[in-house]
Amino acid sequence: MKYLCFSDLHCDKSAAEKLVTMSEDVDIVIGAGDFANQHRGISDTLDILAAIRKPSVIVPGNGETVEELKQAAASWETATVLHGDGCELAGVPFWGVGGGIPVTPFGDWSYDFDEDQAAAMLKGCPEGGVLVVHSPPINSVDHDTGGRVRGSQTIRDVVEARKPDLVVCGHIHSDWGKQVRIGSSLVLNAGPSGVVIEIP
Repeated sequence: MKYLCFSDLHCDKSAAEKLVTMSEDVDIVIGAGDFANQHRGISDTLDILAAIRKPSVIVPGNGETVEELKQAAASWETATVLHGDGCELAGVPFWGVGGGIPVTPFGDWSYDFDEDQAAAMLKGCPEGGVLVVHSPPINSVDHDTGGRVRGSQTIRDVVEARKPDLVVCGHIHSDWGKQVRIGSSLVLNAGPSGVVIEIP
């Protein structure tokens, strides 16, 4: 299965247009949040991404709520918005949780959840498959520009327990494009340029 993975568009229309073109050569598209900037401009990219005809899974980032994402994605007919729930595409189980986890230092505008809230939303994550989260697992692709780890312990615990084949995240811009393994799971901090991952 060939996946086009991205995150953190932050209203970048040219990046969205490139992703539409890239999507023609993959099976499934995965968007790991932050389409907007502090709840503004979400339709700038979603209106462009609506041209993607491949099955797609998207989660909110900390820059938009799940309600805002669902409303903006209403015209993207092939997209499924996940947040604390799952779906199956082409026989592959997906689970998605968006938002900043743990709570970010950005203030009231940020769509954040603490580790206990994250645990509740991740409870139904199946074995194997694909986990789509905005925030990375702790001590993975989560190093900020100062070298500090900013990821979620709860997400890491779920990855270690449920062993998804692929974990797609974003959120920490300084680690865009980086990949690591947690056990057998491939963890990708996708970034806005788009990364194609093939999972047998």
